[in-house]
Amino acid sequence: MSGGVTGALLYAVFSAVLGMLQFGFNTGVINSPKEFIQNFIIANYEVDADTLFSVIVSIFAVGGIIGCPLASWIADKKGRKFALIINAAFGVVGAVLMGFSESATSVAMLIIGRFLIGINCGFATTASPTYVSEVAPVRLRGAFGTVNQLAVAFGLVGGQILGIDVIMGSDEGWPWLLGLAIIPSAVQCIMLPFVPESPRYLMFVQQDEEQTRTVLKKLRGTDDIEDEIKDMRDEEIAEKQEQKFTIGDLLRIKSLRTPLVIGIVMHLSQQLGGINAVLYYSATIFTSAGLSEYDARLASIGVGSMLFIMALVSIPLMDRLGRRTLQLCGLGGMAVFSVLMTVAFFTYENNYTMSIFAVIFTLLYVAFFGVGPSSIPWMILSEMFGQGARSAAVSVGALVNWFANFIVGLTFIYMSNALGNFVFLPYTVLLILFFIFTYLKLPETKNRTIDEVTALFKK
Repeated sequence: MSGGVTGALLYAVFSAVLGMLQFGFNTGVINSPKEFIQNFIIANYEVDADTLFSVIVSIFAVGGIIGCPLASWIADKKGRKFALIINAAFGVVGAVLMGFSESATSVAMLIIGRFLIGINCGFATTASPTYVSEVAPVRLRGAFGTVNQLAVAFGLVGGQILGIDVIMGSDEGWPWLLGLAIIPSAVQCIMLPFVPESPRYLMFVQQDEEQTRTVLKKLRGTDDIEDEIKDMRDEEIAEKQEQKFTIGDLLRIKSLRTPLVIGIVMHLSQQLGGINAVLYYSATIFTSAGLSEYDARLASIGVGSMLFIMALVSIPLMDRLGRRTLQLCGLGGMAVFSVLMTVAFFTYENNYTMSIFAVIFTLLYVAFFGVGPSSIPWMILSEMFGQGARSAAVSVGALVNWFANFIVGLTFIYMSNALGNFVFLPYTVLLILFFIFTYLKLPETKNRTIDEVTALFKK
């Protein structure tokens, strides 16, 4: 389609979003092989298996914390394309270390590999959406932006399916399962050298209008690109005129501090509402609710599938119902079903029906997460800040998100051992607090310009 979806554009977007698929895969893949990794630890090390497994899970988020700012720095200094290629190399090395950790009898290789794949995924959550938004036509930018979320959900489901007993869910299969992370990164290494550089990077950073025109003609499949070039010139002029703000400015200036706090709380609500406890440990949760190990791993596939379905459902709802409505609906539903999950955990004994309800309540909890909290925190900061402050605000939000991810991954097993069937109640309390805060503080950004939104915080 001239000026719309072309083969060159699809190739570029597919190459980039493989990084987001990698993020989803490595979030979901650690769930099913928990028992087998712990068997490996017990057989070779005189340490507490729960503690070491928690480190293996949470070190992924530590890598993510490093990967986010690293992506921004490399992408600005060397270009979006170069950043994506370097990141793919991180993924290959991390996957190789994880895949050979068992044959080398080295849990250190497993931890380092998981750390490197965390850097890869943190990097991807910044670099991939940036590249996709910059190569897509303006009128298709929202549609292509949703591809990132779909890739995450697809990777999550894929990791969970491959982790069932009959495929790779075994003492012999788990290293291969983790090592499969090499595939998305290896494919990127092959594809990315042939994608074009971001037109906006060429225009704004390299100041190379001739190369920008060449790339746009290729991506759009037409020579009629003058309107887009004009828009980019206007954007560049506006950006130069707008004051730049640092993270320190965001904390010091009240009209910037208020939306920053709102954005931070949105990111905390995504993680501290307990969703990653489900994504990392759903097989453990379902086993605790009375399912067999095999049935628990099958039920875990439903978690990723539900996220994938809700990613599709939420696309048309985002601009119809608005961000605020969907965020409140999501947080409220998660709070309700986290309570019902707790009730089911208490009544499953000698009652297989309640074990089934525990699975159903968990899937509905995940569904409400997919309604709003899964995607809105990632977009809300960019909608509440002007160009001069947006980059700093989005960076703070991403770092907070990954740090909260780390806390949940590290503490859930200990919380489960200490609180038993009450393990989700702390998340319930936090969800209620997040709901109240969102109701009182979050403005609706739907159909409002950036200037209109920022004006709200200056009053």
